Amino acid sequence: MNVELLRTLASAPLRTTDSEALPWIPSPVPGKSSKPLRFLRSNRGFVELLRMEPGVVMPLHRHNGETHAFNLSGSRRLSSGEVIGPGGYVYEPPGNVDSWEVIGDEPLIALVVVMGEVESLAPDGHVRGVANAATRFVEYQTFCRERGMAMRDLVE
Repeated sequence: MNVELLRTLASAPLRTTDSEALPWIPSPVPGKSSKPLRFLRSNRGFVELLRMEPGVVMPLHRHNGETHAFNLSGSRRLSSGEVIGPGGYVYEPPGNVDSWEVIGDEPLIALVVVMGEVESLAPDGHVRGVANAATRFVEYQTFCRERGMAMRDLVE
């Protein structure tokens, strides 16, 4: 085993975040909000808790990097028809294009790790918007500033 690698890992500072102390930040999609947990440097990606109310549809989007999503509560139906419930995990590879809907009576809460960017797509396929570490950080910064809230250090 590489001793130098072990020393580097052992000296890396541990970072913790109390998610209960973070705000739910509303999205332009009604019924969708998120709690930022970490913004990765160099715009590499972000980690968040995603909350969506029953019946809300995640609009068509494309992943430019891989995405990992673990359902903590609630259920969603993927565009493939597969239902993902509590404890379900979804890996979305780079280039994946999809849309999905929250089903049932309980809000969906998922831990999501997004690498790279997610492009919001119009029905004809053109890009309507982009979500990445930089845009999510600006949303968090704006939300906190407008409410006089202190920002937590969530940058890697």
